Amino acid sequence: MTGSDNLRYSLWIRWSEEDQLYIVEVPELPGCKTHGKTYVEAVIQAQDAMDTWIYGHRALGYPIPQPDLYDATDHGPTSALRPAERRS
Repeated sequence: MTGSDNLRYSLWIRWSEEDQLYIVEVPELPGCKTHGKTYVEAVIQAQDAMDTWIYGHRALGYPIPQPDLYDATDHGPTSALRPAERRS
């Protein structure tokens, strides 16, 4: 898996009023969290955090979860993104 493959993972980004930072979590990679002073900085830091998380887990022989895929074209009645079927 290369760094560009990390772009397929989901990022949950929220503003922390208390910390005055953007907090980022990668839900598919448990414990993979970071932050940034700006939104862009937070996304850049997330790339580094994912690389580090994957490298460490791979070095320890742990499995690397696949990114969740979402169908952004499904605008059904719930209007929420739904997990797409995995493509092999």
